[in-house]
Amino acid sequence: MVNQKNKGSNGEKTCLKGIGWLGFGLGANTAAVDVKDGKIIRIRPFHYEDKYKREHMKPWKIKARGKTFEPTMRSLIPPFSIVYKQRVYSKNRILYPLKRVDWDPAGERNTQNRGKSKYARISWDEAATLIAEELQRVQKKYGPYSVLAAADGHGEGKCIHGPHGCQTHLLDLLGGYTLQARNPDSWEGWYWGAKHVWGTDPVGQGIQNNLWLDCSENTEMMLFWGCDPETTPWGWSGQAASRLCYWFNEIGIETIYVCPDFNYGAAAHADKWIPVRPNTDSALQFAIAYTWITEDLYDKEYVATHVHGFEEFKKEVMGETDKIPKTPKWAEDICGVPARIIKALARKWHKQATSTAHCNGGSYIRSTYSHEPGRLEVCLLGMQGLGKPGRNQLKMIEWQFFALNEQMPGPRSEVIPNVAGAYHGWAFTGNESLIPKTLIPQAITTEEPFTWYGSSIAGFPKEDQFVQYKFPIDDKNSTLHMIWSDEPCWTTCWNGGNRMIEALRSPKMECIVCQQPWMENDCLFADIVLPINTKLEEEDISTDVYAGEFNLVYHEGQCIEPLGESKSDYEAVGEVAKKLGLYEEYTKGKSIEEWVKEGFDHSGIENMISYEEFREKDYYVIPTADGWENDPRGFGPFAEDPVVHPLDTPTGKLEFFSTDLAKYFPDDKERKPVPQWIPFGESHSESLLHPRAKKYPYLIVSNHPRWRVHANLDDCAWLREIPTCKVKGPDGYLYEPLWINPIDAKNLGIKYGDVVRIHNDRGWTLGGAYVTERIMPGVIYQDHGSRLDPIVAGESDRGGDNNLICPGMITSKNCAGEVTSGFLVGIEKVDVNELRAQYPDAFNRAYDAKSGLIIDAWLEEGK
Repeated sequence: MVNQKNKGSNGEKTCLKGIGWLGFGLGANTAAVDVKDGKIIRIRPFHYEDKYKREHMKPWKIKARGKTFEPTMRSLIPPFSIVYKQRVYSKNRILYPLKRVDWDPAGERNTQNRGKSKYARISWDEAATLIAEELQRVQKKYGPYSVLAAADGHGEGKCIHGPHGCQTHLLDLLGGYTLQARNPDSWEGWYWGAKHVWGTDPVGQGIQNNLWLDCSENTEMMLFWGCDPETTPWGWSGQAASRLCYWFNEIGIETIYVCPDFNYGAAAHADKWIPVRPNTDSALQFAIAYTWITEDLYDKEYVATHVHGFEEFKKEVMGETDKIPKTPKWAEDICGVPARIIKALARKWHKQATSTAHCNGGSYIRSTYSHEPGRLEVCLLGMQGLGKPGRNQLKMIEWQFFALNEQMPGPRSEVIPNVAGAYHGWAFTGNESLIPKTLIPQAITTEEPFTWYGSSIAGFPKEDQFVQYKFPIDDKNSTLHMIWSDEPCWTTCWNGGNRMIEALRSPKMECIVCQQPWMENDCLFADIVLPINTKLEEEDISTDVYAGEFNLVYHEGQCIEPLGESKSDYEAVGEVAKKLGLYEEYTKGKSIEEWVKEGFDHSGIENMISYEEFREKDYYVIPTADGWENDPRGFGPFAEDPVVHPLDTPTGKLEFFSTDLAKYFPDDKERKPVPQWIPFGESHSESLLHPRAKKYPYLIVSNHPRWRVHANLDDCAWLREIPTCKVKGPDGYLYEPLWINPIDAKNLGIKYGDVVRIHNDRGWTLGGAYVTERIMPGVIYQDHGSRLDPIVAGESDRGGDNNLICPGMITSKNCAGEVTSGFLVGIEKVDVNELRAQYPDAFNRAYDAKSGLIIDAWLEEGK
């Protein structure tokens, strides 16, 4: 490797970059970026052994069943990292500040035209002045909490330069703001449900300590429930989960995939696929419990000593509370899994040491009432002796969200690095005024104060769910009148996107500022757009604790000069700070180099290597800890002695009957103290059992995308050439694939390549038909997060953005989580020529043939 400080004679250099999409101030997917003459030549795996030999790193080994699993000596970067060069040089890059042409802060603001109007180029001086003046005006007129900081979620993993939150630091200096609270989107059902069974903060998934070793030695069957380990972790954990799955196959662990789609993980690893209709998993889970109870197949001794409220749970299973015994035959009609398969799975689960596995959560845990399957999974694990050898819940990604506390499923390193000391604007903590992300549209349009329970912030303890919040916080504060966003993908990643578009056009919303490298999604509704450079154009410091190989801290050199007039998030907010006379306070008087040193000084490795040596080598691999094999394994200590090692629940046991839910929400029909089967209710009607299904007869499953990271990378031509990434329509447009079973396709007269409309009472979007038996009948599948390409903004879309038509309601009455899968839709074939005649402006835009990007469609003048 050529050190980035020691350039070759022909202008060559290599920089280390974490090309992952965490957005939490941490890096991932460490790669080597080769640069020549100021241009990115290639992005490739990073080789550990260039400067640190094996004896320093102390590579771990897992020996099980006569085989050995050990780390590779290079990073396992995914295709996303390799193609990121195209993202840097995308035609969609914003190269200079923009202002909406018909937005005049001194006159007519024309909020109704957001998403329609074009943009004109302005200078940085004008942009920073406009933003500073609007901040001062709005805060003076309405109060500081009238400004919303949309500063959270997935984005480029940066540290100094703004992993969501640089503007929050400046807004703090101005007297405060309202925080858009980060929902636990990948953990919704566990966060709102499972936490109340096993008490596991921060996000509700199980204790992960040392589970690679436990599963390797003891697990006989692994249930991959509603997840795809070959897809989901690419954005932040490379191919570590894939490698682990191959290891489990190699040592003979039987793998069962329970999901509506025969996903890529199932295709590569499954011994059996059990297709289940979206959002009916709780019916299947109840039927498994019924089989165990009626056939005497659960661990009675464990339940008697480790479980609170089993009798109440048993009554629910047997139908004593609602007159509906949850038999396999009853479940078959609901979830689509034959009763014989349910009983066979239940008997096999009892007979073999079984763990469940997830890669985050996927659509299984992001639907209506997702707290029910989330906590039912824990109840099933408890009935078979949770924490006993081979019986745990494994998170396939080498990291425990928000923990940094050694709750790692893989072998532990000597320290878990953390360079947050270099970052000054973290936006995920509490704030006096906050709003869950799912409630932002309501907060914009409301005229009256409203309340909800739980901040919804992913890392907050379960007790926070019993706290009532209010917006505005008191009678002295106003509702929202300005948004400053550095994560402009609400409309394509959250639930009820069309409802959000309507809110963004409200005359109450007087100014919207977006800062982003690319002109896409929410940027189309902004009044001012600031050009942000990518992390390959910045200097930073970072860590990688996701790789599944080694933990490391590294210096991220600047690969290339910023394109156009783009600046980093940190620098962009700094321009506004200058106009407000707060630049010194904002930067704390430190240079970028000094912030890098600050991060190193608090990283955990400062006593292992000098800063000078660190900068000379550019990275430090943290050795594997001695004795990691002897660390506790998952819930093992609790299983061995629940008195000495109680859970963090009021009773210290697994609470099949939640004492907290009974205490705080005694009248909540949608999240009772005992898990229940709830197909629809007060908040939702997204079920085939509801009368709405006559009009919208299909359930849609919308997973983490295979060829994107949420809304990132939808413009990469190398990916778009893959047939499962896009389907070329008869008009040449590359449509977002929509999987449909051949039986349904035949009944609807649909064939591969047809353009189809997915619709419900919230709007419609288009897709390219991909006819395949890899999706079960009665279900369609389209990934979430595709690029917004509005036909009529707020009503219809061409790009396949199905988040626009997700339910706008939260998970359930007292759970402010998202609902982005498992909802009702209709589907029909459409004639593109007829659509072109009806919507000529949208269908006659000029598109770049390779990337599918709209060329200058939103600019008054060409770039």
